[in-house]
Amino acid sequence: MTTTRKLFLCLCLGWTCMGGFDFCVSAQALGNSNQKLALEIPLQNTTGSIIGRAHLSQTAEGVKIRVQAAGLSPGLHGIHFHEKGSCVGPDFTSAGAHFNPFGKQHGLANPLGYHSGDLPNLVVNSEGQANMEMVSKAITLQRDQPGSLIRPEGLSLIIHEQEDDLRTDPTGNSGNRVACGVVK
Repeated sequence: MTTTRKLFLCLCLGWTCMGGFDFCVSAQALGNSNQKLALEIPLQNTTGSIIGRAHLSQTAEGVKIRVQAAGLSPGLHGIHFHEKGSCVGPDFTSAGAHFNPFGKQHGLANPLGYHSGDLPNLVVNSEGQANMEMVSKAITLQRDQPGSLIRPEGLSLIIHEQEDDLRTDPTGNSGNRVACGVVK
């Protein structure tokens, strides 16, 4: 990789981590079509309005996920990657079940393991806004790898109406799906 490409990559990833949302870098742009380094996912509510964005970037620690959204009820909300790349409202059941390529049980606190798509609860402030960053070691943006989010059929990122109890299989009792974004 040339010095210019390395500098470009470092600047891009640094900017990505600071939360720019109108940016998508793929390794294809850098000469390697096998992986996406970062991508942006618009999040829509049950009426189809865009309420926020999730920005994903591959890091050495895993996939960094930054979610910014508005118009949600205050409190904690379950948030998960789901197995299908479909966000048909108003209930988003088209997204299928949680992304679970290794056949685990649900919940980050489950002693039997957890789904690759399980994430910590999303914190929404009293104004209905979420601005949260997390890293998942259970997923990757590298194609053709176990736990990859990059699949021909896509996946979805779902925000639920209630808190995930982080234990109950298969969904954590997190209630209805209130926002959805397709990962492709």
